[in-house]
Amino acid sequence: MEQREPAYIEALIGTYEGIRAEVIFNPAEYSLEKGNQFASATLPGLSNPVFSFVNGNADSLTMDLFFDTYTNMGASDVRFETEKISRLLDIDPKIHAPPPVKFVWGGLTFNAVIERLGQRFTMFREDGVPVRATLNVTFKEYKTIQEQLAEDPNQSSDWTKYRVVAEQDRLCLIAAIEYDDATVWRVIAEANEIDNPRLLQPGQEIRLPPLR
Repeated sequence: MEQREPAYIEALIGTYEGIRAEVIFNPAEYSLEKGNQFASATLPGLSNPVFSFVNGNADSLTMDLFFDTYTNMGASDVRFETEKISRLLDIDPKIHAPPPVKFVWGGLTFNAVIERLGQRFTMFREDGVPVRATLNVTFKEYKTIQEQLAEDPNQSSDWTKYRVVAEQDRLCLIAAIEYDDATVWRVIAEANEIDNPRLLQPGQEIRLPPLR
């Protein structure tokens, strides 16, 4: 019989650094969510707003973790097990914040902070001590500044980039999309020595300089 590889949560820094909180039962499923944030700008003469990319949102990992101490742990208080995870939401005195953690199960390693934790107790001893619980946990992806700077930088209006003019493009429209401000079209015009902004040619490549 193949040995079960338990999932675990481990604090990356702080008081509980290196200590694993193993789950009693591996999750039956989990969900990963990814999203982006966009800003909208309304331009005269257009029926719909123009959207421009602002930034990416951190990935979210959500799952239910099942704990049962009645069956194979002598009906001990299940909160002794769930507390190993819930304490990771407390402010750690060493870092003055809840610690970043990693969730590991099989080929999945997810560095995150625990954003939300819901505990539901569903079975009790005669004295009222809970022996069965379900934890709903949401992890929010965590990356240090150094890790983010080490990644390949995406082009944005903070760096010079280039854009190919499409049919019916106007400088004010491009400025609204790239800089979220239609009034800075003159910056694009000056950077490309465009004397008449009405005479853009489809297929023409223009330079989008960073705003000072």
